[in-house]
Amino acid sequence: MAKICGSCGSQVDDSYTNCPNCGALLAQPTQPAQPVPPMQQPNPGYGQPMGQQPMMQQPYGYQDPNLKSKMVAGLLGIFLGGWGVHNFYLGNTSKGAIQIVVSIVTCGIGSIWGFIEGIMILCGSIKTDAQGRPLKD
Repeated sequence: MAKICGSCGSQVDDSYTNCPNCGALLAQPTQPAQPVPPMQQPNPGYGQPMGQQPMMQQPYGYQDPNLKSKMVAGLLGIFLGGWGVHNFYLGNTSKGAIQIVVSIVTCGIGSIWGFIEGIMILCGSIKTDAQGRPLKD
């Protein structure tokens, strides 16, 4: 492979370090560029590293905007628990649908189930939503 002189543009043999026409120092041949690996995207897994990706550091005082409120879920369970509204809020849609059916079939007596779950949420017995994220205070 021949070198090209950057000063005069003449083609020079690889064995030369200086251009025989103009005397300019010839650039050394470079190795072909290595492909740059693509940037790894942050994990949407809420604090759990995926594969070899490092866990991203969050600034002090950062709170995930997707976290559900323990107070809201508990009050929904106490006041609208027969309709499973608190379970829909927490992402447990199938459990919420079952609570609606139980309340209708038992003429409202099954709503005690939702009332008790609302109290359990406020007391801290139920600590996570359907995706496993902790409830915020």
